Amino acid sequence: MKGLRILILAAVLISFVSLSSLYAEETKVTGSASVGVFNSYVFRGFELSSDSLVVQPALTVSYKGFSASFWGNINSKETPTQSFVPDREDQKSFNETDLTMSYAYTIDKLSLTGGYIYYGTKYAAETEELFLSIVYDIITKPTLTVYQDITAYPGTYINLAISHSLPVYQEITFDLGASVGYFAGDSNYWNTYESSTGAYTGKKYKAFHDGMVKAGFTVPVAKNVVVQPVVQYWFPLSGKAEREVDGVSYNHNGKIDDTFVTGVNVVMSF
Repeated sequence: MKGLRILILAAVLISFVSLSSLYAEETKVTGSASVGVFNSYVFRGFELSSDSLVVQPALTVSYKGFSASFWGNINSKETPTQSFVPDREDQKSFNETDLTMSYAYTIDKLSLTGGYIYYGTKYAAETEELFLSIVYDIITKPTLTVYQDITAYPGTYINLAISHSLPVYQEITFDLGASVGYFAGDSNYWNTYESSTGAYTGKKYKAFHDGMVKAGFTVPVAKNVVVQPVVQYWFPLSGKAEREVDGVSYNHNGKIDDTFVTGVNVVMSF
C-alpha cells in the first residue's frame, strides 16, 4: 500500500509537469531543482540523523498558483538518535520521500497557500498533513504556517518564521532567518512519559516546541543557478521539549537537543 501511494503521487507530479509544459507558451511555468548536502537532518527540532552526511534532492514546478513538489532524504549511514530509530542501521538509506501539492493566492501584500503533504518515511509510519500558510510581504516576510496531521500522528504544528537578505557584493546576499514552533498532539500516540507507570500514559504533549536561527549566503554561479552555504542552530523552546523522566524522553518522539546543522544547497531556477 505504501509503495502504491508513492507511485500514485509520483504519477500526479509527472502529469502536472507534462500538462504544465503544454501551456508554457501561454502562461509561464516556473520552478526549481536543488540538491543539498548537510551534516545532519533536523525536522521540527527532532534530530533524524547523527554522525553522517545527508543528501536532500528537491524539485518544484508551479503553474497559475498551483505547485507540485518532491523532496527526498538520503542518509549516508543511519545511526540512532534520541528521536530516530534507523530502518537500516550503519547503512546508507534513501529513507524519506515527501510529495506536496499546493495552491497559492495573493491579495496585495498578503499571500495565502494551502495544500497537502505526503511523508513517505521508511523509519516511521507514512503519514499525511494538510497545511495553510500566510505570508505578509514586508522586510522580514513573516510567515505563519499551520500543519495538521491527518493519518498516523494526529496533531497540530504551528510555525512562525522570519527571513531577510542583505546585499553584500553585486548579486551576492547575506541571508538571515529564524523560526519558532508550537506543537499539540491530538491522539494517544502523543501521551507523555510517567514515572508511576513506566510508560507513555501521561497527558498529551503540548508545548512551545522548537526554535531555529540560521545564517548563510546566496552566491550566483551561473544563469539561474545559485549556491547557498548555510549554518542552522536548533534548540528547545520549553522545558517540556527537552525534558527527560527517569532517563526517558518526556515526549514520545524524543527530546530536542541543541543542534548545529551546516551544509550547502545548490539551486537551479527555471
